[in-house]
Amino acid sequence: MPALVVSLGSVAVHTLAIYLFLIFCLVLIGRRQTAQLTSVELIIVLILGSSVETAMVGGDTSLPTGLVSASTLLLANRALSQLAARSKRVRRIIVGGPLLLVHEGKLVPEHLRQAGLTEADVEGSLCERGYSHLNQVRYAVLETDGSIAVVPTDPMRHA
Repeated sequence: MPALVVSLGSVAVHTLAIYLFLIFCLVLIGRRQTAQLTSVELIIVLILGSSVETAMVGGDTSLPTGLVSASTLLLANRALSQLAARSKRVRRIIVGGPLLLVHEGKLVPEHLRQAGLTEADVEGSLCERGYSHLNQVRYAVLETDGSIAVVPTDPMRHA
């Protein structure tokens, strides 16, 4: 029985280490508008799950190992969410803050690079919202949830 506990403890430690590593990498890589993930990015996200699974469970595909790994992920995520809710600094590091993409009808190239967006990404998103030209947009902000909020230059025209 003690060998099983040690083995499952190892799974929990590996799972937690990989969870924190992936959070770190995703924060480091940056954010995009969630709805605009490319096919390649979606494939990468799907493959990540498969690629880290073996490392998390150490090759053991038994039910207890899977339950410990899943429980560790859920508990770590809950703890990180609680920490982010209590600490502005942690929330800023993990989630980031709003990012101004368009200012007075002009793209903000530095912020586009920071968000990992192209001009075409932003223009396409604005077009979906009914803005065919940048000069129709006073401000466009990439929100922390990945959506883009738009303040038009003429609020009555898009009311």
